Amino acid sequence: MRIQKILARAGIASRRQCERMIREGRVTLGGERIVVPGLQISPEQWRDLRVDGEKLPRLDPPLYILLHKPEGFICSVRDPQGRPTVMDLLPRNLPRLFPVGRLDFRTEGLLLLTNDGPLAYRLLHPRFHVPKTYQVKVEGLVDPSSLRLLLEGVGMGRERMRADEARVLRRGPRHTWLTIEVRQGKYHQIRRMCEAIGHPVMRLRRISFGPLQLKGLPPGKWRRLRGREVESLRRQAALSMLGREKETRDR
Repeated sequence: MRIQKILARAGIASRRQCERMIREGRVTLGGERIVVPGLQISPEQWRDLRVDGEKLPRLDPPLYILLHKPEGFICSVRDPQGRPTVMDLLPRNLPRLFPVGRLDFRTEGLLLLTNDGPLAYRLLHPRFHVPKTYQVKVEGLVDPSSLRLLLEGVGMGRERMRADEARVLRRGPRHTWLTIEVRQGKYHQIRRMCEAIGHPVMRLRRISFGPLQLKGLPPGKWRRLRGREVESLRRQAALSMLGREKETRDR
């Protein structure tokens, strides 16, 4: 792994800042000063890295966990109010992990947890437009004009929120189940959009995040990502970034 990526994963600074620190001669490996970013080193050499003479924090191997978050849990490592967090659903002997994004207290579904900071950053940053799909139970019977509003966008003060896809999954006597895909990642976006079109959310479940799918995993259960899923996430982040750069150039 490149030395600046290791430093970034250790939480020293962003990768770009770590590159600058290397050029400034602040990083040593086995007592020798490193001044050119990009040096590849093995995990066995990580313990010999120093920044300003200080050892790095302990680095755990990358770990990727898919959790089916139930309703009633906070997406946080700890909660000052003492409410249950998603970390309570995982074994205590796992390396330190953090949630990639948040599902609110009432929302259930797919949650990714990892210690891979650079990948998490790319998956989370709004400019990378990673798609997220939700199944949504709303009050009332949703008609085609309401679906068009979701797709065209609804104004929220200075913000405009829109769905990339929205369709009816099934209808009940007084409610509708929708499938909604978004890429914006606005705060409480699904709830706010549905409220704006006159159909408040009764239940909300995320069923996909980028290439990851929730199906087959019961509420409260978790599993490690398979190798091909991790590679799909990395491709998703890379493709989203390239698409955003092209979009910026085309403006």
